[in-house]
Amino acid sequence: MAEQGLKKWIITFTVITASLLELIDTTIVNVALPQIQGNLGATLEDVAWLSTGYAVANVIVLPMSGWLGSRFGRKNYFLTSIIVFTIVSFLCGNATSLEELILFRVLQGLAGGGLISTAQAILLETWPREDVGIATALFGLGAVVGPTVGPTIGGYILDISSWPWIFYVNIPVGILAAYCTYTFIRATPKDGQGQPVDWWGIGLLAVAVGSLQTVLEKGESEDWFAEPYIIALTVASVLGLLLFIWRELTTDHPIVNFKIMRHRSFSIGMFTSFILGFGLYGSVFVFPVFCQNLLGFSPLQTGELLFPGGLCTIAMMPFIGIFLKKGIPAQFMATIGMFLFFVFCDMLSKSTLSSGTNDFFLPLVIRGVGMALLFVPLTTLAIQDLKGAEIGQGSGLNNMMRQLGGSFGIAALTTLIHTRQGFHRNNLLVNINENNPAFTERFQAYIANFMSKGYSMFDAKIMATKAVEGVVTKQTLLLTYSDAYWVAGLVLLCSIPLLYLQKFKKNVEIPVDVH
Repeated sequence: MAEQGLKKWIITFTVITASLLELIDTTIVNVALPQIQGNLGATLEDVAWLSTGYAVANVIVLPMSGWLGSRFGRKNYFLTSIIVFTIVSFLCGNATSLEELILFRVLQGLAGGGLISTAQAILLETWPREDVGIATALFGLGAVVGPTVGPTIGGYILDISSWPWIFYVNIPVGILAAYCTYTFIRATPKDGQGQPVDWWGIGLLAVAVGSLQTVLEKGESEDWFAEPYIIALTVASVLGLLLFIWRELTTDHPIVNFKIMRHRSFSIGMFTSFILGFGLYGSVFVFPVFCQNLLGFSPLQTGELLFPGGLCTIAMMPFIGIFLKKGIPAQFMATIGMFLFFVFCDMLSKSTLSSGTNDFFLPLVIRGVGMALLFVPLTTLAIQDLKGAEIGQGSGLNNMMRQLGGSFGIAALTTLIHTRQGFHRNNLLVNINENNPAFTERFQAYIANFMSKGYSMFDAKIMATKAVEGVVTKQTLLLTYSDAYWVAGLVLLCSIPLLYLQKFKKNVEIPVDVH
């Protein structure tokens, strides 16, 4: 039964706040990794497990969240997830060793996995069925803006304090969300209570999704299949996934209901959510690396650049919900969103070494508008045919696919950057020879410049050679990042036909009983 008046808005604020906790923590830790590394005396490879462990735990719980909410009651599960997340955030800030911190981050990821899909299901239950587009838009505020503003918040915190505070800031927010959840959210029946637990399904899900996420997170840094454990995890993920699907289709009480895949819009929607994750997380990954490694921006400067685009997303979300309510097809809005994202990628692919902060304002605003036009329509299209308890299951699977899409995007773009560096470097080195007048002129100018500063001819030639090497390296990186932007943009652009395989509906109605 939908809520009315002030209570509806309090619940909306509560679930958005709780989901923001989880989503911001997905990216906020990344900017603090160097400081944590130095403080705890760890290597960069070891400290990277803080992000990997969180992501792996998160993606394991996401598809199970619908089943857990049904078994223990959605309100109970949501409240427990918030409380555990808040307590573990305190423990993360108090950790005295890397091993402790990784353990607490894994626990944080397990608790956080229960926040996103459960929050979405509660929000859909709270709003009237005719306003489902507005409800989805409000939920999208957290889902899209969270990963974007995470680095900004992290940069500000590290600028004025130390790394434990990126965890401590969760505590007051978590306490507020827990209080509001306990006070205002209506309890739902424990439909799954008393039914046997599919322990085989849980185990196979953990092996399949956990192994896959670990491969995606660590594959590039470990040179992919050069490492035996990456090969073993890849085999485990494939076998685990096949066995998990077989198990869930044959058991009477599955933890993931794959029968909802019979809905065409949902099946296709899972792929479009995957593509959305590819673009959302992939672009958030590439842009900061590009700005900091090539243009010399600080983490705080980079985060501030992303902020206006996030504000545009926030401003657009309510209008997207209104457009959906008025009957504008979600396919049309998502098409515009994918095209705008391609425009954003195309503009960034034309960046130069002299690009400044002003050059990125318009592309990032376009990205912000595009993401608003993507998230709400894509989510609405995916869930439009789901009924009753299928909503919770569908939300979990849909969010898992977006998370996996982001992991695939980061892994694919990281590998692309690595391989294309060698390609572009070899092409540029062809022009570094005495028969090239442009090179000879530039090289002699470097020598003359260093000699004018008092260096000998011998030293000036050495320094000129190093200067040329620096130019080649920067140009190589510039061309490589340009390729990465193009690939990210083309993936979304080529996905537009998928939208028109989903059903057209003027008004998406979702039953009130979604427990």
